[in-house]
Amino acid sequence: MSQLVIDLPEEALAALALSPAEATREARRVLAIHWFKEGRISQGTGARIAGLSRRDFLAALAAARVSAIQITAEELREEVERGAVADRQR
Repeated sequence: MSQLVIDLPEEALAALALSPAEATREARRVLAIHWFKEGRISQGTGARIAGLSRRDFLAALAAARVSAIQITAEELREEVERGAVADRQR
């Protein structure tokens, strides 16, 4: 796993009442949720970045009010149409 180092002022951690370890965990979770929301990573990758199980990552997405489903309305319409065509061909 690669490592990312972020320097934060001591007063920032003090104001947030976070230890460096707590801030690291929170930053990983926040970044994973943000990147997932942008459609840049999958649920599995998000879970690994956040250091969570996939189930816990889905709960974190829900808590952040981020949809766990990354499909556009157009993609959904295409998927439904493919299913309808496949059903007709049977």
